[in-house]
Amino acid sequence: MLKQTGAIAYYTVLEALRNRLVWLIVAVALLAVGMGGFVASLALTESLPIQAALVAAFARLAAVFILATFVVTSMAREFADKGLELVLAMALPRAAYLAGKLLGYGAIALLPALLFGLLVLLFAPPLQAALWTVSLLCELWIVAGFSLLCVLSFRNVMAALSAAMAFYFAARSIAAFQALGKSQLDDGLWSQHVIKAVFDVVGALLPRLDQFTRTDWLVYHSGSAAELPAILVQTVLCMGVIGGAALFDLYRKNI
Repeated sequence: MLKQTGAIAYYTVLEALRNRLVWLIVAVALLAVGMGGFVASLALTESLPIQAALVAAFARLAAVFILATFVVTSMAREFADKGLELVLAMALPRAAYLAGKLLGYGAIALLPALLFGLLVLLFAPPLQAALWTVSLLCELWIVAGFSLLCVLSFRNVMAALSAAMAFYFAARSIAAFQALGKSQLDDGLWSQHVIKAVFDVVGALLPRLDQFTRTDWLVYHSGSAAELPAILVQTVLCMGVIGGAALFDLYRKNI
């Protein structure tokens, strides 16, 4: 089973290389540098922090979108070509297939994480850049896993990609919504309590991606290694839930 899982992961990575995903990531990195340099040239003071914030934010969003799009379109193409039916017609457990896909997409996530990590190293100390890079990698693993779950559930590119991006932006901004709901309690309206309760429930279900890949680590050098264990634990728990849900969905389908 381990050999079969490794083979699926290998061909998943090979597909990304054949689709020139590396060149796309390099092009995004160069675009981020160009944008950062242009904005920095307009700034009168503190041009380096501004450049670091812009490059980091753009690189993070680009990495998430590229990886989610690749996962969704790759799986959709496999569905359309009947590749999944062919693979599962062999003596291959569906769990091995899913594990291979997750390992492959996780390996692909290393490409943007490492490249963009080297990029932010131009604007921040090595410790802050390393923490940002590891955090970005964990964030990309969660996005890749959820994108795989979405495409297995919907089998539609637009629906799966929209759901994956909605999940990502909700997880990144849920803390702000919770704070907003708490601030509105002074009005004394029962509807505000309901809204706050809804935000609290959603916040309990979603990973706290607002604690991942924070730009202030690069700008203010405020990151520390003590923040890494919480990020890793959230990643492991989230990937466990996503993997279990995807496996349940895969086994219940008649393929």
